[in-house]
Amino acid sequence: MEQVGASPGLIPLGTTVSFAKTIGETDIYLFAGISGDFSPNHVNAEYMAGTRYGRIVAHGVLTIALMSTCSTKIVEQADLGRTVVSYGYDRVRFVKPVFVGDTITVVYEIVAEDLDKAQTRASVMATNQHGEVVAVATHILQYL
Repeated sequence: MEQVGASPGLIPLGTTVSFAKTIGETDIYLFAGISGDFSPNHVNAEYMAGTRYGRIVAHGVLTIALMSTCSTKIVEQADLGRTVVSYGYDRVRFVKPVFVGDTITVVYEIVAEDLDKAQTRASVMATNQHGEVVAVATHILQYL
């Protein structure tokens, strides 16, 4: 993957956006309904009280949705005049649980480009209000 200066038509390397949201109980229950993931980890407080977490945890994919918010923001901010789509996420890791009341901040930075494939890659990191990393991923944008 080539990592040279800004290329015409691609979001420049080093471009960064962020987004923060406090996760509410409603977010988790609505996400369960949308996704169909009604695991007791996410919707059964009594069950989770008996686990090492002691309470329900947000879906990891809900954190990925916040990452997607940042990819949308960075494309809108760049205003390239061309279509840019998500090509997917690589190396996704859910490092720590996200609980009701946690404020999650996602930082999304363009770190590499592949001119032959018309793609950029972003380093994406989600942290909680204590500065602890809760999720990481690499996101690929495809330029059409």
